[in-house]
Amino acid sequence: MAAVIQAQERQDTTRSETKQIRAAGRVPAIVYGKGKDPITVSVDSMDLLKKVRDEGRNAVFSLEIEGGKSLNAMLYDYQTDVVKNDLTHVDFYLVDMSTEVDVEVSVNIEGESKGEKEGGVLQQTMHMLNVRATPRNIPEDITIDSNELDIGDSVTVSDLKSGKNFEILDDEDTTIVTILPPQQEDVPEVGEEGTAAEDTEPEVINEKSEDENEE
Repeated sequence: MAAVIQAQERQDTTRSETKQIRAAGRVPAIVYGKGKDPITVSVDSMDLLKKVRDEGRNAVFSLEIEGGKSLNAMLYDYQTDVVKNDLTHVDFYLVDMSTEVDVEVSVNIEGESKGEKEGGVLQQTMHMLNVRATPRNIPEDITIDSNELDIGDSVTVSDLKSGKNFEILDDEDTTIVTILPPQQEDVPEVGEEGTAAEDTEPEVINEKSEDENEE
């Protein structure tokens, strides 16, 4: 069941009215969808943040608008105040629960690989993947178990294709995570006598000479 967000439809979209809405702890929002007229609403800012934190960025919410409307919508975009970091505007997108949508889903790496236990370094090159699915089948995240990965092993998009009720849109050859060989420590240069080369004193830019200081 979709999490419910209470919304109030607003007719007055002037700057002064918008300012009052924000002062009351609410955030102006617009709800739109393909072939649908946009609806301007406002929602409680703290309630929205809590629901997104609890349900996930790609969750489907039931927007219950005063007057009896109930709409299935996803959080499409939002703006924040760069100084206060408060929400200033939100875009909701109406969804058909039987129609696929394209979203970004985070990648989560679990476990400690065999390669890491041997001194290797895990490198994650993709933190988000593009996914196509019906709203009900959008994963909260995509988890990769790294426990069996040895040094030199990697996981690509093609390794995640089978048995999923969603489609990953990124190129199949894209590497998501790889286990690199142990990092080699820098070896100091050895001089002719078999000892490390002496460090030379770095030149100081704009350093005054003794003659200049005496002037």
